[in-house]
Amino acid sequence: MQAQRAIADLEAAVGAELGPTDWLTVDQARINGFADATEDHQWIHVDPERAAAGPFGTTVAHGFLTLSLVPYFAGQLRRSGGARMGINYGLNRVRFPAPVPAGARIRARSTLISCDRIGEDAAQLVNRVTIEVEGSDKPTCVADTVSRVYF
Repeated sequence: MQAQRAIADLEAAVGAELGPTDWLTVDQARINGFADATEDHQWIHVDPERAAAGPFGTTVAHGFLTLSLVPYFAGQLRRSGGARMGINYGLNRVRFPAPVPAGARIRARSTLISCDRIGEDAAQLVNRVTIEVEGSDKPTCVADTVSRVYF
């Protein structure tokens, strides 16, 4: 994990890749819980019997479930130790190039794309987070996250 204690530390980290994180298993219980929380019960996510005959041969995680794990992974990669507050500001771009089969393991890498000062003690950051599935050549999620950090 990399720790930044000031905006200058973040500026110096632009372009450097961090990771990978530890692996995280995305099991059917997590997928079902996400389906319940979002009311998205499409059969490719929650019906193992029907999904076995579907396009992926098994149930798969929702793309937005994978995306929702970005903060979990980010916490393993970078800490703004001197910051008094950090907030999610949004996303610039998100893609889901490959599915996450139920039971698969995923992990993430992150590259700080930009660090723009928005005040004397604040900066807006864009991080490209790439989440990969163990054994897959394609990433499952590539997201450019936007956050703000206040020192």
